[in-house]
Amino acid sequence: MFRNPRRTALLLAAGAAAAGAGGLLDHRNYATAVSVSVSTPLRHLLSTASTGLPSRNPLLAPWQGGFPILNSFASASDAPIKARKKGSGGNSDDSRCGRGCLGRDSIANAAAAVGPAVVNISCMHEIHGWALEKSIGSGTIIDPDGTILTCAHVVADFQSTKAVLRGKVSVTLQDGREFEGHVLNADRHSDIAVVKIKSKTPLPAARLGSSCNIRPGEHVVALGCPLSLQKTVTAGIVSCVDRKSSDLGLGGIPREYLQTDCAINRGNSGGPLVNLDGEIIGVNVMKFWAADGLSFAVPIDSVVKIVEHFKRNGRVVRPWLGLKMLDLNPMVIAQLKERSSSFPDVRKGVLVPMVTPGCPAERAGFAPGDVVVEFDGKPVESIKEIIDIMGDKVGVPFEVLVKRANNVSVTLTVIPEEADTSR
Repeated sequence: MFRNPRRTALLLAAGAAAAGAGGLLDHRNYATAVSVSVSTPLRHLLSTASTGLPSRNPLLAPWQGGFPILNSFASASDAPIKARKKGSGGNSDDSRCGRGCLGRDSIANAAAAVGPAVVNISCMHEIHGWALEKSIGSGTIIDPDGTILTCAHVVADFQSTKAVLRGKVSVTLQDGREFEGHVLNADRHSDIAVVKIKSKTPLPAARLGSSCNIRPGEHVVALGCPLSLQKTVTAGIVSCVDRKSSDLGLGGIPREYLQTDCAINRGNSGGPLVNLDGEIIGVNVMKFWAADGLSFAVPIDSVVKIVEHFKRNGRVVRPWLGLKMLDLNPMVIAQLKERSSSFPDVRKGVLVPMVTPGCPAERAGFAPGDVVVEFDGKPVESIKEIIDIMGDKVGVPFEVLVKRANNVSVTLTVIPEEADTSR
């Protein structure tokens, strides 16, 4: 019946693993160890098996010879010590995880890395000397010199077409220190602003990561001061990496957001969105009040470019072509070719469905139906790539290769103007 004693012993060990805790060890091969769980009655029975029963019993021979029972059973409700040390990711030490690995302490470690640099920002909104409303928000120190990233709507008024900076704001660190902050720049369309504080003692600063390789489903952490409650941490996942502003019913200049399901409330605006490596990958800007789990952040790669604009120009300079554009993919291209056999044979590019009358693009010769395949000599397949190529170059000519019906290729030269941000 028991032709393989060793296998029999393992089967018995597996059968015993229904409750409690204990261990088996092979004298002849110390590399073979089995941890089992044992109920209190079974624990007593197995502990006395080798002494209370005949040693030649064929059923118990494997246990008495090759796999003696260790007489160090723990409580039936306790897990083995080694198992208790393991994190949720199955590693006894989170440091063994690679980048982005979710271990038992991953979220706590990410929050601890950035937390000291997260600040609470508050200021009074005044009209003709009357204090009407207190604005609260969050921010992150990104440089030991006191440079803070936050949301523009926290530190500036946009009641009119022109932003009115609130000048001085109150900044409180998590260690209790308070500073008077000065608003250096604010951009209405991106909702990003920069505040500066001065300190005679060292300031904590958070590391900036990258948002270009983020994937839906990745774990993220949101930090901030909702309702002025400092040291608040929430966690979730990335729901979408390129949520269009048009999807949210927002007009103006097109932009993209990171969508997450992190809990965001009033006062979280301007706080950091952090990856598991403790790096900032976004700035939390808004949520949908009518729904739970719909929060949005400006990708950090976009934020970095905005800050560079602030440094060079004192504002964000946005070139304007006057084109309505649509990213193409193989499925959309196939559908367009079904509708019209004259649609150009392209594998990628950017479709131009509409041209604004009197705009730089119309003057350059663009027409509805054009497909942009190259911009400034570089192949393009998305609107974002075109925007990145233009950067802040206003009044600079760009050569654009477009494909038209029946595969007609045309090279156009367009000179962008600066966008009217009051629209």
